[in-house]
Amino acid sequence: VQPQPPAARKVPVERRHHGDVFVDDYEWLRAKEDPAVVAHLEAENAYTDAVTAGQQPLREAIFNEIRNRTQETDLSVPVRKDGWWYYSRMEEGRQYAIHCRVRARDTGDVAADWTPPQVEPGSEVPGEQVLLDGNAEAEGRPFFALGGTAVSKDGHLFAYAVDNTGDERFTLRVKDLRTGRLLPDVVENIFYSVAFSPDGSRVFYTVVDETWPPFQVKSHALGTLVQGDAVIHQEDDPAMWAEFDLSADRSHLVVSISCSEYSETRLLDFADPDAGLRTLVPRSERILYDAEPVRLLDRQMVLLTHNREAGNSMVSLAALDEFAKPLAGQQWATVVPHDDAVRVNGAGVTATHMVLSVRKDTIERIQVLPLAGLGTAAQAGPVEPDFPEQLYTASAGGSDYAAPVVRLGYTSFFTPPRVSDYEPATGRLWLRKETPVLGGYDPADYAATREWATAQDGTRIPLSVLRRAPVRPDGTNPALIYAYGSYVHSMDPYFSTARLALLDRGVVMVIAHVRGGGEMGRRWYEDGKKLRKKNTFTDFVDATDWLVASGWADPARFAAMGGSAGGLLMGAVANLAPAKYAAIVAQVPFVDALTSILDPELPLSALEWEEWGNPIEDPEVYAYMKSYTPYENIRPVPYPRIAAVTSFNDTRVLYVEPAKWVARLREVTTGAAPVVLKTEMDAGHGGASGRYEAWKDAAWDYAFVLDALGAAQLPEV
Repeated sequence: VQPQPPAARKVPVERRHHGDVFVDDYEWLRAKEDPAVVAHLEAENAYTDAVTAGQQPLREAIFNEIRNRTQETDLSVPVRKDGWWYYSRMEEGRQYAIHCRVRARDTGDVAADWTPPQVEPGSEVPGEQVLLDGNAEAEGRPFFALGGTAVSKDGHLFAYAVDNTGDERFTLRVKDLRTGRLLPDVVENIFYSVAFSPDGSRVFYTVVDETWPPFQVKSHALGTLVQGDAVIHQEDDPAMWAEFDLSADRSHLVVSISCSEYSETRLLDFADPDAGLRTLVPRSERILYDAEPVRLLDRQMVLLTHNREAGNSMVSLAALDEFAKPLAGQQWATVVPHDDAVRVNGAGVTATHMVLSVRKDTIERIQVLPLAGLGTAAQAGPVEPDFPEQLYTASAGGSDYAAPVVRLGYTSFFTPPRVSDYEPATGRLWLRKETPVLGGYDPADYAATREWATAQDGTRIPLSVLRRAPVRPDGTNPALIYAYGSYVHSMDPYFSTARLALLDRGVVMVIAHVRGGGEMGRRWYEDGKKLRKKNTFTDFVDATDWLVASGWADPARFAAMGGSAGGLLMGAVANLAPAKYAAIVAQVPFVDALTSILDPELPLSALEWEEWGNPIEDPEVYAYMKSYTPYENIRPVPYPRIAAVTSFNDTRVLYVEPAKWVARLREVTTGAAPVVLKTEMDAGHGGASGRYEAWKDAAWDYAFVLDALGAAQLPEV
């Protein structure tokens, strides 16, 4: 007997905008506290379990493959901050990281003092101090996620934020590392950012409003009542996102207020906190920029990464005093000029060097140049560490301001993450660690190549094609195509142990770098947003067609996957080209986008206007969005197998969107392929917490795909 899906009752609700009436039968599922809604989601989970029960052995096999390739007792490369080396370690059989530190040495031998201690997995570390054991924190809790953390400059205090529901609202606590005891200070409902003032007397944090964006930056004086915490900045524009960081030299609090199209930075000088925040370029100038305070030749300067007359952004240097003048009269010296072929992502500093992140030919690269002479004729040229692969991702982060080396991360589709220290003085790259992959893994068994599909309008779409090395484009291969394509976010090369489970079964995995992402620069993003959003969807379908025509994929064994805004993409292509895919997996999918964005009271809605347009005010935007949003465009055609995977406590894409979408798909489809909804009842936007739960989630998604593609079996060796 075939399992029968739960029937969602119909309660018609009319949505009226700009003379258009849309009747929504399933809006009642939004009532999260209604026992009938919870019962419906649980019935959906039971149906999903029944429909996919035959995939359980495959899920277990994939989970075990991930586990067998993972060195479960492992640790991160220590990072030096002030007088300590900080690192985290994992232990076999445990879900969460343990965060630790050991004292650093200052012997006068720079090379020795900045070489991380050699810590062997599973062995005792002399002098180790545990800051936080995530396993102990998670004990007896349905969910655990660690948000922001900070250590005071003197090393005495540790501030950390914990989420126990998955809604990304954290509780801040402060631990005295000298005694191991918690201070009485507890701040509820904060967001991610956490930092100490240089003297350690105050903790800065952000607060989210009812619609979820962070809108306040606050300061808590330790030992005082939370109700008296000072508001450093309050953002009253619901379409802007407020956050903060410390400058690299910890001289300033840097408050950033931004949307996807323009921003504003305000500085608090810790040497003169009573002066309050100082605005650099006001948002009224409509410039998108980041600012890093830096002292050069005993003068306070600001390093700006900005798009002022620079679509792909550039880097400039200006004295802090310049920002008191009108923008047109300010003197900005060019550090990195604009280049149509190179996207400048950002610039940071150490005490001696500028570290630049750029994107060229889709690839994220790191460049380093001395601060001495910056912005003058004496400026030295950038130096880029050399990496051997064509497709890779290089990133910088974690370096102490005073460090003589720059901490770099490196990964590719088949190179596990490496951590290195780059020494600008010599150009030497010190490999500190490559993440081990067990089970006889050999990167030479696999291949990753850059291919190019052609869109209907002639645009060339970059594709990353991943496979086992012997696989050839002979038209017989099962294939999975994945994409995101929104918010200028790029799908950069990264290593995935879980992905090997697909490739080992002969699947060709393709990442389509469609418009709306950031892989090809700012224009690539702008060609896939607002009134050009449909390019994202047609690029994906055109990439699918190219992969079939080129022989990489068997047209009868092709699946698609995407998450969040990539889940919206999945819903759109399901409507556009349902016959092209044997299965679609939509992870936390934004499939009812128009309903959400039309309600400014819902989480993030106002922020979305810069990405999709404002359908409340603009009838053209409303009509355009309604012509592609997945929920409104379900039509009577045979849809493929579809799995919508969501989380009950997700605050970014509410569970109601996939719940409504699935109910409507089942009602309208003319086919017999199952449409299932899987809801994690104790999870957030990133799924369930804990590494084993994450592996189970990946195994579930991949088993659903492999089953649909007839590729469940590992080939005989």
